[in-house]
Amino acid sequence: MTIKKLLHTFHPTAPAVGDTERPVPRWIMRLAYAMPLLLLPSCLWRLPFAFHFEMGQQQDGYMPALWLSIPYVFGLSVLSELVAFLCIGLVRGWGEVAPARLPFIGGKHIRPMAAVIPALLGGLALTALFGSIPLGGGQSLTAFGIADHVTYDNGWWEALAMICTAPLPFWGPVVVVLAVAYYVRRRPGAGDQAPAPGTDQRMSADV
Repeated sequence: MTIKKLLHTFHPTAPAVGDTERPVPRWIMRLAYAMPLLLLPSCLWRLPFAFHFEMGQQQDGYMPALWLSIPYVFGLSVLSELVAFLCIGLVRGWGEVAPARLPFIGGKHIRPMAAVIPALLGGLALTALFGSIPLGGGQSLTAFGIADHVTYDNGWWEALAMICTAPLPFWGPVVVVLAVAYYVRRRPGAGDQAPAPGTDQRMSADV
């Protein structure tokens, strides 16, 4: 199997033609498909902590037992990728009509606010969780109060952490943007407007 096929297996690419009822701007489509890939480095960087390997961080905090840390860290990484993958639903047909294989709701149209409200709340929560305001003196203001910056054994460990976790603060705002674009596309009367330049045309109204 080629590298290209492996990448397509674990990270589907944005389709050339959309399957939504109304066209999705290309930049919105690409943004949604980029999120799982952009968050993958932080998910992989986090995994060694499950085995009490601190990736160069200097911390005196308590580390839970392996039977707790392993499922917690691995579960958190998997959950992060699943949430990021759900962003694709805001730009695809299965985010408008539930896939037929789902019990009870399969084949039914999804009300716009049923997707918009959870996405907005989730985006705001992620923004609060990963956002911070530098205060100087090695401290930042977060949703949980004033926090000290993490120190590392050397600059290489710090650079690796910064590169891998750099997309996290943008996760929440991106979800909010995708939710707003989803609402604008599906709001009543949106179909009466002319398609904006740089949009993917509809292929099918149903999944």
